[in-house]
Amino acid sequence: MNQKLSTKQLALIGMFTAVAVVTSLISVPMPSGVAITLQTFGMALIGYLLGPAGIWSVFIWILLGVVGLPVFSGLRGGVEVLVGPTGGFILGFPFMVFLCGLSHRQPSLPFAILSGLLGLLILHLFGVVHYARLNGLSFWASALIMSIPYLIKDIVSVAAACIAAKTIRRRLPAEIFVSGRP
Repeated sequence: MNQKLSTKQLALIGMFTAVAVVTSLISVPMPSGVAITLQTFGMALIGYLLGPAGIWSVFIWILLGVVGLPVFSGLRGGVEVLVGPTGGFILGFPFMVFLCGLSHRQPSLPFAILSGLLGLLILHLFGVVHYARLNGLSFWASALIMSIPYLIKDIVSVAAACIAAKTIRRRLPAEIFVSGRP
């Protein structure tokens, strides 16, 4: 498939890359090394509003971080963040955004929330497995540190992003949003 992105789509992808950055920078450090941030909300919102094409915003956000710009939580950047304790979550965000984006054309709120929760599950799997391998821990020991304490906040974040996206879509013209796949 050779699909070109329009200028409008590129502008939206750039704007939502900024959403990814801002929601990453608002953070409260925790002893586990996983800060409490608005990232899950921001990433879900990107998927719900831009559809599957929202992963381009996430890829650009990751690329900006990898080249050293301080766009990850705690004003961090560089490849070392990807190989550090939270790297699995960063690498899992495109999957979450894509799954949230699958509901882009589906008006059903239960489907949208279910696709977001599936994306959240995959995001947490990436984070837990990465942390477990990095620290020589079992899956469940890693989950107790890196996932379980954050699940309620993340479930609420995905549901809130879904509801916010539905509200935004009702109030703005449909032509504003990106359609199509990356």
